[in-house]
Amino acid sequence: MTPDKVLEALRHRGWRLATAESCTGGLVAAALTDVAGASDVVDRGFITYSNAAKIEMLGVRPDTLAAHGAVSQEVALEMARGALDRSGADIAVSVTGIAGPGGSDHKPEGRVCFGLAHGKTLHSETQDFGALGRAGVRERATAHALAMLLAAAFDHPEGPARSPTADL
Repeated sequence: MTPDKVLEALRHRGWRLATAESCTGGLVAAALTDVAGASDVVDRGFITYSNAAKIEMLGVRPDTLAAHGAVSQEVALEMARGALDRSGADIAVSVTGIAGPGGSDHKPEGRVCFGLAHGKTLHSETQDFGALGRAGVRERATAHALAMLLAAAFDHPEGPARSPTADL
């Protein structure tokens, strides 16, 4: 999965993107903006490492954090929706997880929750990457977020902007 393919797919859709990142600390946005010309697709990125930042910058509800914890699909969805609502973007992806070291039996190291918001459509999922070490978990989470964006561009109900094999 390369960031230039993601940018091209979103560009063909005419979509602008916002990211909301916790455990990846901006790596998704950085991967995309490392590609020249990304400014026509990437609108902004929110790095919301603390719960307070999630609440203040993205509108994550304190009761959602209290009930489910920061590493949950519920929070990931609220992060993605908040990024979409607080930006000029058409699609937003969020990442929140436990990069390590550490974790618990309930939420182990390597567990990462993702959210995707586009229009009224919301999607969330959880990946357990395992105890790969901090850098390994963050790298896998970044790649997964990029893959989710690419899939969203091609799986949109209006059909793909282009065939997944065309020039990508």
